[in-house]
Amino acid sequence: MFRPVLLSLALAGPAGADEIWVSNELDDTVSVIDVATLEVKATYPTGQRPRGITFNSDHSLLYICASDSNAVQVMDPATGQILHDLPSGDDPEQFVLSPDDRQLWIANEDDALTTVVDTETRRVVAQIAVGIEPEGMGMSPDGRIQVTTSETTNMAHWIDTETHQIIANTLVDSRPRHAEFSHDGSQLWVSSEIGGTVTVFDTETRAEIAKIAFSLPNIRPERLQPVGMVFSPDGGKIFVALGPSDHVAVIDTASFQVIDYILVGRRVWHLELSPDGTRMFTTNGVSGDVTVFDVASHQPIKTIKVGRYPWGAAARPLP
Repeated sequence: MFRPVLLSLALAGPAGADEIWVSNELDDTVSVIDVATLEVKATYPTGQRPRGITFNSDHSLLYICASDSNAVQVMDPATGQILHDLPSGDDPEQFVLSPDDRQLWIANEDDALTTVVDTETRRVVAQIAVGIEPEGMGMSPDGRIQVTTSETTNMAHWIDTETHQIIANTLVDSRPRHAEFSHDGSQLWVSSEIGGTVTVFDTETRAEIAKIAFSLPNIRPERLQPVGMVFSPDGGKIFVALGPSDHVAVIDTASFQVIDYILVGRRVWHLELSPDGTRMFTTNGVSGDVTVFDVASHQPIKTIKVGRYPWGAAARPLP
């Protein structure tokens, strides 16, 4: 359902400035942040409870998980208009797009399914039974393996994208929320929110390589809840949102050691790199804002107010 109203429009930055798009879960909107000015320059309406968002490879289309509308919406980012809905199954929360943009893999939390939709024909081509409460979605860089994590079953399900068959199930700690392949595809990193850990797997053997825990002075261990993760451009670090601890952890990917913690807003969910790779943007659900910090120095730069309960984020480079 599209409500053709531009909710707010601030002065935009210089023409061609890159953008970070943020889904606001309780406002049913997406906010557009100008990377040059670090200001919100537009807010567009969406379906109900938008969470996961991602662009196609040329950034001409934005896909939005409108969870309570039981749809994936496709938006034209040039105009903010919803072009059409895709079938998604019940309660889509996160998804991942295949490298060729042809298939969208969607986690259906209520139905314990991974739904595969052809983005051109707009038809469901497969539904794969996975564990209870699927959420985290990862895609190998070569597009051959998709991983769905199930929050209640505490598993990562490895799926062959050609056959749509599960080829392995691997146990992780309690409530896995996000799956991220390394840039070269050799490793899979899975965050476990309640378990308070990140597990690293060898992609080829699916053997566990490392398990990383977190510790901060004056913060109770149960508040250190890893959710979203993003690798640095060179792959040497991975940044992990730690939920109600209001911090982002920085892990050295060679040693698997936590090397820093960055204070951000309240209840940090997810993160996104600026297109030039120099700044990180975090979605802070409870405080209703986005924290921007420098990727190299880990120093905060600015806090930007967006809508209520910002959840997902996606970058859009502009010419």
